[in-house]
Amino acid sequence: MFELSKIIDQFRYHADAPLLFSSGFFLFFFLVFFFGYQNLLTRQRLRMVWVTAFSLFFYYKCAGLYWILLVAGAVIDFYLARLISKTESKFQKKWLLVGSLVLNFGMLGYFKYTNFLIEIWNNFTAGQLAPMDIFLPVGISFFTFQSMSYTIDVYRGELKPLDKLLDYAFFVTFFPQMVAGPIVRASVFLPQIHRTPFVSEADLGRGVFLFCSGLFKKVVVSDYLSLNFVDRVFDDPTKYTGLENLIGIYGYALQIYCDFSGYSDMAIGIALLIGFSFPINFDSPYQSKSVTEFWRRWHISLSTWLRDYLYIPLGGNRKGKWKTYRNLLITMLLGGLWHGAATRFIIWGGLHGLALAVEKFFKENIKLPAGKYQNWLGWFWTFHFVCFCWIFFRAKDLATVRAILSQIFTAFHPEIFVEFLRGYSGVAFWILVGFVLHFCPRRWEIFSENWVSRLPILGKAALLFAFILLVMQAKSSEVQPFIYFQF
Repeated sequence: MFELSKIIDQFRYHADAPLLFSSGFFLFFFLVFFFGYQNLLTRQRLRMVWVTAFSLFFYYKCAGLYWILLVAGAVIDFYLARLISKTESKFQKKWLLVGSLVLNFGMLGYFKYTNFLIEIWNNFTAGQLAPMDIFLPVGISFFTFQSMSYTIDVYRGELKPLDKLLDYAFFVTFFPQMVAGPIVRASVFLPQIHRTPFVSEADLGRGVFLFCSGLFKKVVVSDYLSLNFVDRVFDDPTKYTGLENLIGIYGYALQIYCDFSGYSDMAIGIALLIGFSFPINFDSPYQSKSVTEFWRRWHISLSTWLRDYLYIPLGGNRKGKWKTYRNLLITMLLGGLWHGAATRFIIWGGLHGLALAVEKFFKENIKLPAGKYQNWLGWFWTFHFVCFCWIFFRAKDLATVRAILSQIFTAFHPEIFVEFLRGYSGVAFWILVGFVLHFCPRRWEIFSENWVSRLPILGKAALLFAFILLVMQAKSSEVQPFIYFQF
């Protein structure tokens, strides 16, 4: 009876243990899901019900009863989009769209920004309003943006509304990318839901490769750096020299990349294994030679969403140079606010917006000579600018930002570098390995994917099983949540 209660307890929501791709329970439960899925391949409706039910259970394990909020939002947006399509009056269409946007932004605003607004109110009025005890549902920023893109596309006439609520629920709740992206557009996803899933040998190989590489990046590299060095530095930077603070910044740059791209890789890989193809979300962003290029390579689904649904509607680059710079700045400021309700996120977004505007100004007005030296200089500037901005993103407050910068500029102490290597040999090793793998030529990754694709089915299964065992042995004692679960 005791053992049965422990098994049943695994199916309940626990706030301190959300269901993660890197957890043993998910890997086991996914096998159960996959077995049922394979037996429903030719039975479309039952297959969609099976996937949607699993997706809702997955979200329940991540966010508890807030799965009801997800369902309610999906139902309302589904019917609003249908009304928008059927209404002939442009005025009424616009107000129906406004209703959808108010619903989504209102939900997002309440959960993410209520306490931030209370803090601002208290600062400006010397008020004493107490912060509210508000739980931020996992993935709310992602599934609201995904739902909004659908409604906006229907309003623009770029997409026909779906006829069946189950189709829309399948789209919004699809578990691989629901809680941390990538943000998959309806125009990309919806054409795939009615065809019988087919997984080619290449898709299977790429899916296994992406899941394994994502699991490695998250569990081995990101979690190790976080627990053994990065968190310690950012929790109390004054305990460490400027050199250690600088290495902590480089370590965080690698940690957040491995964490977020690792999740995206696993999500895209899992989707491929069940017959769905998603666009790439990260493309070796630290190889970028400009901040503009960085945002073409980093979190591509978000940057293109901001471009298509915010930057271009603001006017894009169609209304003169200075308004283009303004639009870039506004877009990145709001992009920063999307990441978190804090001044430091707004600064982070503002810095990127200014950099994009400055780069655009120089590109349009000053011709710089091309060559390897200029490419290297562009990379050096971009990488260190991005790392500088990560300080605002990671630090718990602006006082921590000041402490980190103070240590770097007033207490650097480069002479302790050898001592650091001895004391943090594991950290130094994984930082080196992580960046070396990141800067490997693209053809190496393609070669690895092709090698996995050529393995027979049993070989792929054996590789996946062996890799999971290896990662489980190397992982930290506790499963670490993904960074972007906070957003």
